[in-house]
Amino acid sequence: MTEKQTRRNFLITSVAVTGGIVASTALQQNPSNTAVPPAMMPERLLGRTQVKVPIFGLGGAGHTPLSWQEKERDAEAIIQKALELGIRYFDTASSYGPSEDYLGKVLPPHRPQLFLASKTDKRDRDGAWRELERSLKRLNTDYLDLWQLHHVSFVEELDTIFGASGAIKALEEAIEQKLVRFTGITGHHDPEVIAQGLRRYPFDTTLIPVNAADKHHPRPFIPVVLPVAQEKNVGVIAMKVPAYGRLFKPGGLAGMEQALGYTMSQPGVHCCVIAAETFTQLENNVKIARAFQPLKELELKAIAQRAASIWEDSTFYRAWT
Repeated sequence: MTEKQTRRNFLITSVAVTGGIVASTALQQNPSNTAVPPAMMPERLLGRTQVKVPIFGLGGAGHTPLSWQEKERDAEAIIQKALELGIRYFDTASSYGPSEDYLGKVLPPHRPQLFLASKTDKRDRDGAWRELERSLKRLNTDYLDLWQLHHVSFVEELDTIFGASGAIKALEEAIEQKLVRFTGITGHHDPEVIAQGLRRYPFDTTLIPVNAADKHHPRPFIPVVLPVAQEKNVGVIAMKVPAYGRLFKPGGLAGMEQALGYTMSQPGVHCCVIAAETFTQLENNVKIARAFQPLKELELKAIAQRAASIWEDSTFYRAWT
């Protein structure tokens, strides 16, 4: 048995034992207790993955119970509610506090119907592998649908990632061993770095900020990254859609209808992930996603104009690296 086979077999066995779950094939054969309500919102093909995903997914970060310690009961309730509402896309990361643990307690029975994404912020092969092993165990799954390089901010990081012992080696090996289906790159600091990453490697997806404040930033993501992603048929997942609610401050956007409408009307954006602090917030977001219709150019311009006076406050996350 090779080292790679040993690693995969060890991971699968560990997940099955610690999580008390059965293999996904068995779950598919017994759908009576694993059924997830069918999606009731628009769906789009996620770039060249050829996987159809709902336009709205649940984010596992932000100021929400999913990323707070000692909020297990609240977090699990929100995750369960998301499943009941038909959400099938769940986004998390190894660095989102207990998020992976919370998801791993609720999602396993529904795993075959879900699109599960996580991330690593390690730039070297060995560090990334360690985080993948931990993520799989915490999520109680034997594979990720999407594994992403997290918050890539500088060209120097790209050089390390694509080096002889860089994290890209871990991504490629994980794909080969069927521990991961697709790979992606994420970032909210410098759009040129993400665009260069997409040019240097055939990532399946990218997760970037797409919101109404972007137009006013001196280094906008939308005109820099989206054309490259479209050219290469990369799946684009939008984050920071309401900018942690700052887009809704006085003088800004009227609500999530405008925020999500603006984001999902951008050419080349396939879906978005938004966190939820409460049941009410989650239900409202899902309701808006279900009713989404692409906005016309005049509507998009009007929404962007509403963000003109608050764009600096609404793009505070651009300073994060």
